[in-house]
Amino acid sequence: MAFEALLGNDRLKENLTKSFSQGRISHFYLLSGPQGSGKHTLARLLSAAILCKSEASPCLRCSVCRKVMENSHPDVITVTDPEHKAVAVKIVREAREDIYIRPNESDHKIYIFPQELNTEGQNALLKILEEPPSYGVFLLLSNNPEQLLPTVRSRCTELSLQALPEKLLVQELRKAFPEADEESVTAAAVRSGGYLGQARELLEQGNALPPQTERFVTAFAGQNSLELTRLFVSMEKWKRDQLIPLLESWKALLTEALSCRNGMHSVQACAKELASQRSPQDLMQAITQLQKGILYAQSNVSPAAVCGYLSWHLR
Repeated sequence: MAFEALLGNDRLKENLTKSFSQGRISHFYLLSGPQGSGKHTLARLLSAAILCKSEASPCLRCSVCRKVMENSHPDVITVTDPEHKAVAVKIVREAREDIYIRPNESDHKIYIFPQELNTEGQNALLKILEEPPSYGVFLLLSNNPEQLLPTVRSRCTELSLQALPEKLLVQELRKAFPEADEESVTAAAVRSGGYLGQARELLEQGNALPPQTERFVTAFAGQNSLELTRLFVSMEKWKRDQLIPLLESWKALLTEALSCRNGMHSVQACAKELASQRSPQDLMQAITQLQKGILYAQSNVSPAAVCGYLSWHLR
């Protein structure tokens, strides 16, 4: 079965199959690609391949492979930091120390880093990458590999995940979402850029909207300035980490509506509603103002001030 569980990426799978058949295993793999490109799937398959004893590894049938794929193998450790966007250097150092404890069941001990590492964390990891124990393997997942330190990236075997062909992507989406209409499936495939994870997320969101977004769509589409003002007043006491994601989702929604005006398919019905009731100029101006609001919030402008700004400029 080897790496066939990973969709698309035929050249990558051929190279990995050849490497493992020749017994070539790297101490450090960098799995790169946009969100939803399959990095987590590849990390599990790669871990299974390293530990699997079958001739065509990973077989995905033996107890070792099953443990890895079920995230229960003691020699495959996922290093995460739920409290921070990037893994804190303290946690990286703990993993660095733990590597010197030999594997429990296998010939290798694998550490998966699914979160980005900041400069301090990368430098902490670099110390073990320079002279890793013979059984140590590190898998670093990154959406932005160009942000890695050159000294870190130079030591890795980089596995870059590519977008799926549209035909294959649509086929997988139809399997996963048999109730979705053809237009929504096609729109999700196009808007995802060819990445299954992003396309699935678009279809899973469907037309279920937060109440604030429903109010925004109704007020903005209907050019109801009073209702927009009331909406923003109700959000003035929000925290920045609540406000920014909502504004980003509104910006994405208006961008989808603008694309819809230009003849592209739309996943969300509310985007079609916005496209039918506001001009391309209105949509473009609103996108610009929302982007400014997001930048202001990220620059420590108070949520109340950001809401006041947007309530005036989105009227």
